Amino acid sequence: MKHIQMFTDGACSGNPGAGGWGTILRYGDYEKEFSGGAPDTTNNRMEMTAVIEGLKKLKEPCIVTVTTDSKYVVDSITKKWVYSWKNKNWKKSDGKPALNADLWQELLKLLAIHDVNFIWVKGHAGHPENERCDALAVQQRDFYSK
Repeated sequence: MKHIQMFTDGACSGNPGAGGWGTILRYGDYEKEFSGGAPDTTNNRMEMTAVIEGLKKLKEPCIVTVTTDSKYVVDSITKKWVYSWKNKNWKKSDGKPALNADLWQELLKLLAIHDVNFIWVKGHAGHPENERCDALAVQQRDFYSK
């Protein structure tokens, strides 16, 4: 399988508010950027959408390393919270509904296709690809703020 590097970020003005996401896919020397947004969303939804949209671009099963500054995304997967929410019909341990269940369901389908590992990096700390994804996300957020 091909090994893909993916870098993602999301941004939101207000929470909820206008938001954007940015994704970079890298395979060897090939690199492609993607971005999008929504007029009324949350930061966590944009962080998740960046990962989902990147995985949806892959045309075959791949080994993917996702680098993101979203603890919400990384911890929900690596600490297996999302699987617990799914097993409890999208409810958290306190009985309240799990947020963003629609996106988690979509992400879990994609994770079943690809072998994905998540790496967390501190946001706004000079990581070149994270900074570029942030710029893409902010550009889209600003577009949807109009």
